[in-house]
Parts: sequence; structure tokens; C-alpha cells
Amino acid sequence: MEVAKVLHMNEGIGEASYAKNSLLQQKVILMTKTIRDKAISALYRSLTPETICIADLGCSSGPNTFLAVTQLIRVIREESKSNDQQQPPPEFHVFLNDLPGNDFNTIFRSLLTEFYDDLREENTGEDGFDPNNCFVSGVAGSFYNRLFPSKSLHFVHSSYSLHWLSQVPDGIENNKGHIYLTSTSSASVIKAYYEQFERDFATFLKCRSMELVQNGRMILTMLGRNNEDLFGKGCSYEWELLATVLKIIGGSIEEEKMDAFNIPVYNPSPAEVKYIV
Repeated sequence: MEVAKVLHMNEGIGEASYAKNSLLQQKVILMTKTIRDKAISALYRSLTPETICIADLGCSSGPNTFLAVTQLIRVIREESKSNDQQQPPPEFHVFLNDLPGNDFNTIFRSLLTEFYDDLREENTGEDGFDPNNCFVSGVAGSFYNRLFPSKSLHFVHSSYSLHWLSQVPDGIENNKGHIYLTSTSSASVIKAYYEQFERDFATFLKCRSMELVQNGRMILTMLGRNNEDLFGKGCSYEWELLATVLKIIGGSIEEEKMDAFNIPVYNPSPAEVKYIV
């Protein structure tokens, strides 16, 4: 079964939902704000477009969905006020992308209303900004494919999404007893995981290079590891813990199903990312 057809974060706003369990992801978005601010400011100064098209890839559904987008709009408003040409703030077209199973219903039933309410509360009218000139669209599909027309995006943002692979790597049938990479995984399994990440990330970059305008900007934040140690605690510990839990309750899960289950995730090192780029 294709990962893109089944993978999604827990929907809704209940206690087990992604919306209620995504503080770590929120912290990362806040930590990288300065980097995004510099990038979007540089873009606006160099291009000064009348409409800025922003894509958030892997938006999920919850309080983080509009967090980066709201920050980017604030920066552009400040830039437009200080613009020597006295140009009014641009219009915004925001694209929220995730896999088809994402809880887009919650985004457009409630979160979108909150987003516009926040824009209106901040709007004093002094800079000519009109919240109604911010248009939001949902785009369902894998970001390992083309999602937008050529040269249509000014800014691409993705946070805590690119460690997810497009599929479980081929050729890992001998990873029995494990659901991810472990210190006892064979060299062929380790190689298969890396090569899948390499193909996926290269494809992602190729697709975005076609969709971004000239001098567009892209900020990517992904879950990785500090060095070449594949099995450090920060990378595979949680999956080993999950594997242990599954073994404990193994009586209720068929062994064949356990052996066939592998997590489609890879946490790259800085060197691996640089090599692909």
C-alpha cells in the first residue's frame, strides 16, 4: 500500500490528536523564525511582487498550521511600510500542502477562521493592509511530485516533514524483528534506507526548482542527526521503544505482519544532505 494513501497525523482536536501533541514541532518553527524572516525580507526587497505566493509543505492540522505563514506575512507588512517606493502591501496567496489523508476539514472549518481573526486584530489600517487580500488554498498530494505550475511560487517552507520517505524502501525483507534501522540491521537494509532518502530528497529539490520563480526562497527544516552515527539516541530511540512495545503485545499481532512493518523515515546527517544538494 502506498505511503501517500495512508500516512497522516492524528486528526481532530482530541487529546490524542496531532493538534494537542505538537509542541516540539512548534518550538522548532519558533526557533527558526529569524532564518525565515531574513529570507522573506531579502525576497521582498529584490522582487517586490504585487502578489506573494507562499507554499507550506507538510502543513498538518493544528496550531502550527498557520504559525510560519502568519510570521511571514507580518515581516512583509513591515518591509512594505519601510519601502522607499511607498508601495502598498502585496496580496498573499498561501498554499497549504499535505498528503490527502491530512485533516483539511479542521483547517478550513476552524483554523482558517482563527487565522483571519488574528490578521484582523493586528490590522490598524495604517499600512494599507487588507486581510481579505490573503487567499488560502489547500493542496493535497505528495511533495515528492510536482504540486504547482512552473515558476509560480515565491517562497517555500517545510518544517519537520522531509524525514518522511515517499515509501518504505525496497529490499528490506531481511529486517525481520525490527520496524526501523537498528544496530543489528544488515548493511543492505541501511543502504536501502539511505538510497530511498537520497532519491526522495533529490526529487523534492528538482520539483521545487521548477516551481519557484527566479530568486525565490526556500527554508527547509528536517529531523536529522548531528553526525554519521545512525543509531544515536536522538534518531532511533523512539522507534526502538515502539518496537519493544509491539513485541510485548506481540500476542495480538501476527508475526508476519510485524515483520512486514517498517517505518518510512530517515534522519540524514548534514554531510548526506550537502552531498545531495
